[in-house]
Amino acid sequence: MESMTCPRCSAEMDERNLGEATVHQCPEGHGVFLSRADLGVLIEAETDWHAQAGQHTAPMPRITADMTAPPAMGKQSRAWVETLFG
Repeated sequence: MESMTCPRCSAEMDERNLGEATVHQCPEGHGVFLSRADLGVLIEAETDWHAQAGQHTAPMPRITADMTAPPAMGKQSRAWVETLFG
């Protein structure tokens, strides 16, 4: 994939390979971009992580338009994806 620039600050985004997925991340922390296929790879990895993590985790919910952001929590990872960008 060609290099990408952040739509917010125009900085060149850093490319990271996370397993089989490629993620482009703004160096200023404005966000990430990934393809639909790479999102699917990360969701499958997240589901696998939850299957191995035990009873204190839950699979990712289906995203809907009426959802709100979860409240801020401590540093304990509740999901595999959280460990990628921490």
